[in-house]
Amino acid sequence: MRFGLFGTGHWAAETHAAALEAHPRAELVGVWGRNPDKAAALATRYGVPAFEEVDSLIEACDAVAVALPPDVQADIAVRAASAGRHLLLDKPLALSVADADRVVEAATGTGVASVVFFTGRYQPDVAGFIAATAAAGGWHTANVIRFASIFQPGSPYGQSPWRREHGALWDIGPHALAVLLPVLGRVTRVAATDGPGGLVHLLLSHADGATSTVSLTLDAPPRSVAAEFVFYGESGIELLPNGGASSATAFGVAIDQLLAEVDAGTRDHRCDVRFGREVVAVLAAAETARAQGTVIDVPA
Repeated sequence: MRFGLFGTGHWAAETHAAALEAHPRAELVGVWGRNPDKAAALATRYGVPAFEEVDSLIEACDAVAVALPPDVQADIAVRAASAGRHLLLDKPLALSVADADRVVEAATGTGVASVVFFTGRYQPDVAGFIAATAAAGGWHTANVIRFASIFQPGSPYGQSPWRREHGALWDIGPHALAVLLPVLGRVTRVAATDGPGGLVHLLLSHADGATSTVSLTLDAPPRSVAAEFVFYGESGIELLPNGGASSATAFGVAIDQLLAEVDAGTRDHRCDVRFGREVVAVLAAAETARAQGTVIDVPA
């Protein structure tokens, strides 16, 4: 399958492009980026042309892989899906429910396959844990801590404008929700508050009565970096494994799964754009809850 890559940053180069080049059934046919010089450099690195126009690259491919800020991604995804191109997108799907709805409408309207890349969901040990834990049932609550430290010297993500503006809620919050939702069910209500150092704390109510807490930051002291997921319930206590696969290896699994959807003609992937939209709805509700200091209902 011919893939067009949209994006030129570290994640695009070291995860998306690397996985596409290595995949036996994927062909990287071109790169587009908002900075033409960076697009040309990345394209040269992988031996493909750089495209000046979004629609020209869409026309040249069968599927798009997008590694761009969420608001830019949403517009490209709508254009690609409307043109009948399959979607391999990054998290979060968009920065508003309205934009996420536009992507879902475009994808369902043309019947293209879609996969949203929540990294852990494509790491075998994490995916196996989620499947087994969801099947066991009886979980009352979960506690999540995701403390990253991306603003230290040398971080490839430290100068990312959208991460600085929207913070941990929108950058690593999707990773937390991608684990919680398949185990505890849909989030129906959200409360949120801020803490020091860019911290945001969420209290989530789930449809079947479970609750969960999530604490996130992108600006933790380096000695406080942590990633912990703990589930409590009738079966006892379960801790999510860390996931040993590299991001490029995990992205290769995402390519496999998109191709499987296309081959089978199915459109029911567990992390498709509809799931991506569900995650955006929770994040948007949490953003409102932070601003208003109240509990917000999450629309279905």
